[in-house]
Amino acid sequence: MALIRDFGTIDGEAVQAVELRSPGGAVASIVTIGAAVRGLTVPVGDGAPRPVVLGYETIEGYRLNPSHLGVIAGRCANRIGGGRFRLDGREVRLAVNEGGVNTLHGGPVGFTRRIWRLEGASEDAVELSLVSEDGDQGWPGQVEARVVYRLTGAASLEISASATCDAPTPVNLTNHAYFTLNGGADCRDHRLELAADFYTPVDAAMIPTGAILPVAGTEYDFRNPRRIDGDYDVAFALSGAPGEVALAARVWAPDGRLRLEVETDQPALQLYTAAHLGAAGAAHDGIAHGPHAGFCLEAQGFVDAPNKRQFPSVLLRPGARYRHRTAYRFFAD
Repeated sequence: MALIRDFGTIDGEAVQAVELRSPGGAVASIVTIGAAVRGLTVPVGDGAPRPVVLGYETIEGYRLNPSHLGVIAGRCANRIGGGRFRLDGREVRLAVNEGGVNTLHGGPVGFTRRIWRLEGASEDAVELSLVSEDGDQGWPGQVEARVVYRLTGAASLEISASATCDAPTPVNLTNHAYFTLNGGADCRDHRLELAADFYTPVDAAMIPTGAILPVAGTEYDFRNPRRIDGDYDVAFALSGAPGEVALAARVWAPDGRLRLEVETDQPALQLYTAAHLGAAGAAHDGIAHGPHAGFCLEAQGFVDAPNKRQFPSVLLRPGARYRHRTAYRFFAD
């Protein structure tokens, strides 16, 4: 059985931490605040565990969690330009929490800041649920979301999410873990390969312009492995078939001893190199937080899709089910 312990309270509500173990020796810590991946260690060549995810040691870091470490972001991940969109002929206005203009990761109290319900846990898996009421952060309709984290094989963290609604509403979930394959190294020294021929450029407010441009000849071309070597906060259009799990990315540690492969059924992948990451609490596993201490590879729908008809829709209607599958697989090289 999974090890479940009290992690503290937020506004009088209890938060739990669940420890998972894989047959191959990986260990994950999942906390119910934000359904967050608090920690993940995987074995390397000599069998020694290596921490590969940034998290907070205590609940204090998760009270605000300004950088959204490890959480499930929703109801609609990433940015909604102007904090508004049109749905079935009417304008929907959302709570804004970025620059007084945009809605980021669902709003001021999005899924990242809610305490999820622990539905069940085993030695290698945990299931969490959340009900987002009609009008929550301005979003229409009630949404019931579930996420399952599972450790498989030697060192794979598999994430499956689903959601239903009682009225039309956008749903676009992602996991916002910050990875480092070589604790203490600058994430820009990792080598990255992306299965993406196109990217979505953004404006000064980090809102996609609506264009989908080829990566060829640009700084966004990671079709062949190379050092990240730059500041990025941009989404790539993945080459996989819609709805089918496919390889999206490979990342190599600076010391060459560990490799990460990302598989997903989502159409886009956000690369964020954490230029603005700060220390908001004691660091879990002793990995200091700061600019470029980790990188995010957030599998999701296209950013600001409710405002961009040319992007694949993220609208969920009653009777349909939103589904999301992503796996982070680690290999000792």
